Amino acid sequence: MTETLQGVEPVQPRTIAVVGGGQAAGWVIKTLRKESFGGRLVMVADEIHAPYERPPLSKAVLSGDATVDSVALVKPDDLKALNVECWQPDRAIEIDRDRHLLRTAEGRELQYDRLIVATGGAARRLQGSQGATKNLAYLRTIDDAVRLGARLRDMKHLLVIGGGWIGLEVAATARKLGVDVTVVEGAPRLCARTVPPLVSAFLADLHREHGVQLHIGAGLYSLEDHPDDSRRVLAKLEGGRCIDADFAVAGIGLVPHTALAEAAGLPVQDGIVVDEYGATEDPSIFACGDVANHMNAWLGRRVRLESWANAQNQAIATAKAAIGILEPYAEIPWFWSDQYDVNLQILGDVPVESMPVVRGNMDEKRASMFFLRDDLIRGVVAINAARDLKLARKWMNQGRKVDKEVLMDTTIPLA
Repeated sequence: MTETLQGVEPVQPRTIAVVGGGQAAGWVIKTLRKESFGGRLVMVADEIHAPYERPPLSKAVLSGDATVDSVALVKPDDLKALNVECWQPDRAIEIDRDRHLLRTAEGRELQYDRLIVATGGAARRLQGSQGATKNLAYLRTIDDAVRLGARLRDMKHLLVIGGGWIGLEVAATARKLGVDVTVVEGAPRLCARTVPPLVSAFLADLHREHGVQLHIGAGLYSLEDHPDDSRRVLAKLEGGRCIDADFAVAGIGLVPHTALAEAAGLPVQDGIVVDEYGATEDPSIFACGDVANHMNAWLGRRVRLESWANAQNQAIATAKAAIGILEPYAEIPWFWSDQYDVNLQILGDVPVESMPVVRGNMDEKRASMFFLRDDLIRGVVAINAARDLKLARKWMNQGRKVDKEVLMDTTIPLA
């Protein structure tokens, strides 16, 4: 393409620094070498592992069905073959934008031509009396998953704080291992920030069916070591109810790692602000993945996405842009979750306070919910209905109008 990023000189960079070692960073590295970038490539990451995929952490890794090596996106030998300098474990602590200099906690300095921030985020922490116990874990890294998996095999009752996607996936995995599970969610329904009430109710029924005790709309007052056994935990809920368990896991959201960018004076608003190419206001600095707030052309608004698909595909577009190959990232947001015998996928824009057009039978765990605007599909939630979602994605990309009655009629094949 002849299009160029405003302010970026049309010369190939000699040195590219990638800050972060997760899935987005892995795809940046792979893409740069695939697109024939032959310069110096340095990855700075605080984990010791090569880049890996995160979705298996709350499922296969936690259950013991997957190993550290099996979820690697780029193996150590691959990094050597790609000629990547891995500064691990280390942490980027300062960006000197005037001098194009990156400094690390270990005292290293790197002169860069392009800098790509793919730092992801950290698990949001319980504060004060809500987290006053040593018998509490968070799940964000592969080491977190391995440690928690070992604990799960030696306990009878797990308390999960948070009824979002991570909390529910951990609950499902724990039940698979035969552990009793109690989930506490302060909001009035499960996954309230991302799905409408119909889906929240489906998720609640699914977990109750598998023996999970749910306390929904129940705020956590305190979480502390059990007074009779410091190896266990006691939760007190607002209203006075107490729950004792062997251990607790909190899944209450993600805090994007934006401090490095903020200290460098880059705009940050629920993530590092970037354009459709992943570029910040500094033409030599880019960001992608969980940490980036990008303008999504399909949604028509800015969004920060925490998903496997975004970590991969935005990273690919950003890596290309960093070496002058401009392909705007404008994909329809896509997310999935596996719990028990259910694969649930979300595509596009799903209003959380709306009634969708339903195709199929929720009780039979096979249904699709379509969210329409002017006879156009703007969002889909598919429960064990991957084929429906695949067709919907095609129509959404085409801007094809649909008939509400046809969507609802299961005697008429969607194809």
